Amino acid sequence: MPKRGKTGEQPVRGTVGEVFLAFLRLGLTAFGGPVAHIGYFRSEFVVRRRWLDDAVYADMVALCQFLPGPASSQVGLCLGARRAGVLGGAAAWLGFTLPSAVLMILAGLGAVAFGVNDPAVAAAVHGLKLVAVAVVAQAVQQMAGRLAADAHRATILVASATLALSVDGLAGQLGAIGLGAVAGLVIGRRNGAVPDRRNPAPLSMRVPMPVGAALLAILAGLLLAPVFVPVPEALRIADASFRAGSLVFGGGHVVLPLLEADTVRTGLVDRDTFLAGYGLAQAVPGPLFTFAAFLGAAAPTPGGVLGGILAVVAVFLPSSLVLFGALPFWDRLRSWMPARAALDGVNAAVVGLLVAVLYDPVATAAITGPRDVAAVLVAYLLLEVWKAPPWAVVLGFGFAGALLSL
Repeated sequence: MPKRGKTGEQPVRGTVGEVFLAFLRLGLTAFGGPVAHIGYFRSEFVVRRRWLDDAVYADMVALCQFLPGPASSQVGLCLGARRAGVLGGAAAWLGFTLPSAVLMILAGLGAVAFGVNDPAVAAAVHGLKLVAVAVVAQAVQQMAGRLAADAHRATILVASATLALSVDGLAGQLGAIGLGAVAGLVIGRRNGAVPDRRNPAPLSMRVPMPVGAALLAILAGLLLAPVFVPVPEALRIADASFRAGSLVFGGGHVVLPLLEADTVRTGLVDRDTFLAGYGLAQAVPGPLFTFAAFLGAAAPTPGGVLGGILAVVAVFLPSSLVLFGALPFWDRLRSWMPARAALDGVNAAVVGLLVAVLYDPVATAAITGPRDVAAVLVAYLLLEVWKAPPWAVVLGFGFAGALLSL
């Protein structure tokens, strides 16, 4: 086992295969969402394998939480790249993402093959939709306590939820994010927000500044291209996934309203299939973003395995470009007060987006009467109070719904 160097030393190099197998093991066993994943990573790579020390790991986590995208997957990308270069980063992402992506593609194929209208299947899907209400409600409660704990940010939360509920589709969501950024800037300046000026632990992944700028320019170009060039029908799901992956702040659950706006509201995927897939995404290990693989497999074009692969690659691509593009600018970003203040406002706004989608379509599609309300309360109790594993609650409600239909 390689010895851990002192903070600031160059890391011991490993192999791409070593990185892939280490992350594949975690991809098969890491349940519990991004916060739990970051804990798993620390146990595996700081404590057990000693690839790096706590100071360097803490700086990685800080960087990935600052940037848009799925924080746990970005931390994994950092760990793999630090250990075995760019190919090591790709191997880490593939190992951690592959198990859940395969399961979600298979689930999407099943949704297409069997539909959701068979009585037993429809009842199981209804159970999954009820769990989705409890999962999103739990995410709102936890994220609001962390990201909108004071009066100013709570106001941003409510304002963004109101805007998203009043203006349909992506326009309302982008408007809410923009509102949050502007409000965060104003509030941060008024309150004299203090920037983070700690001496950062070196990440030992030096990316030349021109390369970082080029990666960010590529990201901007891919985002703006659909404005000028019509998106081919076969690439609509990839385009929707890419945009959603570009705008996720505050946690993986925020991908839900962004994907919903570009899939359900555009007719690409029907509402029941969408919510059933989101419920199933809670039952698999690995990153929540693999929900996109389900949507890609269930979408009409290209659909199937190809559609699932396109969607899952597209949803993760923006966060990868942002991560490596931001590395040369990280020291400046973390100490630039306007950026931190705007991010605080955006994080509060995305909780508001999640509140909006909790109402429509999550709750409106799932709750049809008092018994459904009672079932949601039971699911929430199991998740939040009894700390039951989400996968167990999801599978339990799905099986219970199917059995009751018989």
